[in-house]
Amino acid sequence: MKRLFVAVFLLIQIGATSQNTLGLLTYEPAKSYDGLNLIYPHNQSTVYLLNNCGAIVHSWVGEEGFRPGNTAYLLDDGRLIKTVRSASVAQDPIWAPGGGASIEIRSWDNELEWSYTLNDSMARLHHDIAVIPQDDGIHILALAWEKKGIEELVAVGRDTTVLEREELWPDYIFEIDPSTEEIVWEWHAWDHLIQDFDSTAANFGSVADHPNKIDINYDFDGSGDADWMHSNAIDFDPINNQILLSVPNFHEIWIIDHSTSTEQAASDRGGLSQRGGDLMYRWGNPAAYASGDAEDQDLFYQHDAHFIRDFVSPIDPNYGKIALFNNRVGSDYSTVNILDPKFDMYDWAFIQGGNLYEPQAFDLEKVHPIDSSLMWSTGLSSVQLLPNSNLLICVGRFGYSYEMTPDNEIVWEYITPLRGGAALPQGDTSLTINNNLTFRTKRYPLEYAAFTDRDLSEKGWIETNEDESFCASIVPVEDLYETYGLTMFPNPADQMLTLSWEAGIYVDVEIFGMSGRPVLQEMKLTGGRKYIDTREWPEGVYIIRINRQESGRFVVTH
Repeated sequence: MKRLFVAVFLLIQIGATSQNTLGLLTYEPAKSYDGLNLIYPHNQSTVYLLNNCGAIVHSWVGEEGFRPGNTAYLLDDGRLIKTVRSASVAQDPIWAPGGGASIEIRSWDNELEWSYTLNDSMARLHHDIAVIPQDDGIHILALAWEKKGIEELVAVGRDTTVLEREELWPDYIFEIDPSTEEIVWEWHAWDHLIQDFDSTAANFGSVADHPNKIDINYDFDGSGDADWMHSNAIDFDPINNQILLSVPNFHEIWIIDHSTSTEQAASDRGGLSQRGGDLMYRWGNPAAYASGDAEDQDLFYQHDAHFIRDFVSPIDPNYGKIALFNNRVGSDYSTVNILDPKFDMYDWAFIQGGNLYEPQAFDLEKVHPIDSSLMWSTGLSSVQLLPNSNLLICVGRFGYSYEMTPDNEIVWEYITPLRGGAALPQGDTSLTINNNLTFRTKRYPLEYAAFTDRDLSEKGWIETNEDESFCASIVPVEDLYETYGLTMFPNPADQMLTLSWEAGIYVDVEIFGMSGRPVLQEMKLTGGRKYIDTREWPEGVYIIRINRQESGRFVVTH
């Protein structure tokens, strides 16, 4: 009698022998954005490039005794720009969390090509940098503290009774050309002050009437901390020639005009905005300029404020908007947000209603879809809008990164497997807050020019004792079909079952009856196809296991 084989794709997944506790936790390739993840964890000196399985594909190993200062970026030619500082800061005259010291440009092979250091008694690099592409190379925008003493503070109308020490460190920005080491542009917050404390001092006036100025007496927690602004992110908009600053101690984001000269940037005239270096835009906390109260506050010690441009299509509805991680929204949760600053290119100004700037509300607000407390971090952290509209989020104080679809489905999760900079064994469950601090996670597309003709093979893991098969074990079966081009045919089938997959991939094939008895076991098959003669098999349901982890089910009938 002729036998008929019917393939019923009732797919099941054979689970892993154990569940990861750190490194890769979750991965669904069909729903995740395919790319490579750049991380620069605190308390150690190496920059890692990881694939979506959590394996190291490249790294820039740092020198002993150095730490992040705090960011790293990958250029399209494969060079790395990173900030770095000494691990020992006890004797440094200027130090606060987020402090840096040097900027380095390193080749793909980790050769030092250029460095610049600013860390002395009067100024210090900190937190972040931004790259400005040039026709003949790049410029770098750098954030720094500059020290102002007690006499200078009195002269500008600062209330010196509220000072932690007899100095203040307002932020300034400088632009450096690495090819010449020339500082080609500067902006200083110190040049754009207002105060209503001392009528005999400079900058006296109504704070509320000057939203484009910075209140020298604004003190978000009343501590008089020398690290007055603590700017933790800087970004550049090449289309409108504007600089975005995240100023968490003001709970605000600011935009300033970069079309000015350095002289104009020190004044309130000049540039395309005709505001000089005064603030073009500020948003998040109107109380910082006496124009609101606690109910009007939208930002809470935010991090990673940036223009949405990298790798996102210009036709994306969020292109050009601002994304950020809003750290202290609640006592046990944070949010990620997108907002549109409403720039009017005809007036070359941001839309205002009185002293308040648009928008009135966020365009997007997201929390962790399962447990909002899993996305809580009082500092650090990042968010990235990916080209497929997913969000890549890093919860910095817990070293927890995850990718979420627009429908709030988590499709990738990773926990930085370090404690105090030391690698942990897979299975460790001791990590807690601040053990594995990770400032940001950024994903670069696989087709990014930096990766052309590079060796991106897996080179181990950060964690020790990793189960190399784990990534395959958690990939849903439907993803196996898409990722490896796996098919089983014909359906219905008679006499012969054909398995087909992408050529060049090695697979293990095991087939079991429902009793668990194996009827076929062949390992490390390649070539992309396997023909299976089933004429002598009894009718019934069979399980096909591919690569020892993923499986399909089919039925044999007469």
